[in-house]
Amino acid sequence: MSRRKTICLVTASPDTSHSQRISQGVFAQCEKYGYNVAQFSSMINLDYFEGFKDHMIGEINIFELIDFSRFDGVVIDSISLMPNNESQYMEMLYPRIKAQPGLPAYCISMPYKDLAVVENANDEQIREICRHVIEVHGCKDICLLTGFKGNPEAEQRLELMLDEVKLHGLEVSDEHIRYGDFWYGSGIQLAQDIIEGRIAKPDAVIAASDHMALGFIDEYTRLGGEIPKDICVIGFEGTPEAALNRISLTSIESNFAKCAADAVDRIRMDIEPDKEIIPYESDLKKMLHLSRSCGCPPDVDRTIESINHQIYYIARNYDQVSYADNVDIGLLMESHIPERLSASQSPADCIRNIHDLTFIIDPLVNFYLCLREDWLESDNEMTKGYPDRMKLMLIRSNVGEEDFCGEGEGYSFDTSLMLPQMYEDHDEPYVYYFSAVHFSVKTLGYAVLQRKLCDHSKFNLVYRNWLRFVNTALEMVRTKNRFVVLSVYDKMTGLLNRRGMYEQLEKLKDRMPAGKRCFACVIDMDGLKYINDTFGHAEGDYGIKRVGEAALAITEPSDICARAGGDEFYIVGVRDSFDSEELTARFCDKLKELTSSDEKPFPVTASIGFAESSSDKLDIEELLSEADENMYRYKLQRKRQRK
Repeated sequence: MSRRKTICLVTASPDTSHSQRISQGVFAQCEKYGYNVAQFSSMINLDYFEGFKDHMIGEINIFELIDFSRFDGVVIDSISLMPNNESQYMEMLYPRIKAQPGLPAYCISMPYKDLAVVENANDEQIREICRHVIEVHGCKDICLLTGFKGNPEAEQRLELMLDEVKLHGLEVSDEHIRYGDFWYGSGIQLAQDIIEGRIAKPDAVIAASDHMALGFIDEYTRLGGEIPKDICVIGFEGTPEAALNRISLTSIESNFAKCAADAVDRIRMDIEPDKEIIPYESDLKKMLHLSRSCGCPPDVDRTIESINHQIYYIARNYDQVSYADNVDIGLLMESHIPERLSASQSPADCIRNIHDLTFIIDPLVNFYLCLREDWLESDNEMTKGYPDRMKLMLIRSNVGEEDFCGEGEGYSFDTSLMLPQMYEDHDEPYVYYFSAVHFSVKTLGYAVLQRKLCDHSKFNLVYRNWLRFVNTALEMVRTKNRFVVLSVYDKMTGLLNRRGMYEQLEKLKDRMPAGKRCFACVIDMDGLKYINDTFGHAEGDYGIKRVGEAALAITEPSDICARAGGDEFYIVGVRDSFDSEELTARFCDKLKELTSSDEKPFPVTASIGFAESSSDKLDIEELLSEADENMYRYKLQRKRQRK
């Protein structure tokens, strides 16, 4: 077991600016202290559109996997987990966290019930954008646009803005204090109200989120206004969208990295009170990015950086440095990953293809794919939680550790471990990103991406979309496999049908060693027509199933057992020796055992015949024909005995 402490981070949309900053703060401190991180996240925003509801159900199931008893502390990105002030996702986590007395757990900025909370560290950032519009641009009549009324984060940002404006001897009129939803629509509505004269035009709009500010800029200019000539606009969060807008937005980065880092420091004080705390440092000057929306010269370097992170390269010249630094969305799509995955012909083929295509999510230390043991079975779908045991189907390693893929190479483990490899000792701490593997609401398993803590910024939309392709490929191969199963297996008994038997016979002949004895067994149910005509076809089906179960009971794992059609069954196998009389007795005893307690008004019996041949001179059809003749002799013999 690993001696390292492990911190659990619970978040959503891990490739967004907000979540990236949370990760940045957590990872920076954990790297200093030598702690591992296990990050569990929905890969999409929890503020979903109705059409994505089923997909969302599949995504949030990853939260059901978390066994909080195995972690030394928990950091909860409660802002991401409480969209629109809704608490349903926190309600999933809360009772399980509280069930672990003494477990340090901290919410980031937004409180929930009696969980400890680390207050946000954005005071100076909020005040700085207010100072900029007042001191640099001379704005006096200011409109403040914040988030949901009653939302702690929205109210706190508004309070800070009002206080800073007041410190400059200015007042904000009631009509210029606006509540929104942190999204584009709030800014659009404000622009319409100003253009149409419902509220007075201010000198400046300060928005508590970039997206509200961008919505305002786009709508205001669409309606004929000019930015920044008419109104100076400034946002908060420092998102890539701010830098890439047609009228680029002046914005300041949020300081949630510091907030998240403080949460780790508090956990360290709880679990290792005698150890040193190394504070996280942030530079306010580097966090403010000036641009066109307020009239300042744009931050060209930031714009170029944002473009490089968002651009779709068709034919990029990848050298070793650029490849390891950031695999972009263009390479993901131009490598035809969906086509290569969906071309998988079998489950084993699909797992191999996933393994081979992990190059697209470099840099990685290890990648793990854990699936339900029964993931191929469509009759037992799971939509909430995970089974008691999972199967590790694939490991792709870049550090020389165990590397495998395929149905025959995986192994099962207790699901409460989440990932057995997470407890191994390593020379340095790592982050383990846990993500749901699912199709719509159907849970298939989960994926774990292991990386160095310093690679947090490279967790981008490439991995999210690559994982979507993996999800779809797994479901496609499940569907293909379902049709294959239906084509080669008998639905009533679960045994191979005639087609499936002949497919397996070809494989058996290819691997049959010389000098062995091959045998065939033919079993025919007695009196099926009488049972169907007298008691109904449901009772006849009952008899067929019982005969099939008895046939399977005398079959060894390497044998082929099939329902050949109607009331007839075949067993074919290779053995050093076999005793037909002993197998006949075992079959009859098993059939009697299976039917004796069912109290049917008719007996279920069957006739059985065997034939054998040397593997060197094997003719399957002749062997089955001989066994069939022996079965009929057995049937006639029993009829004479009854007379």
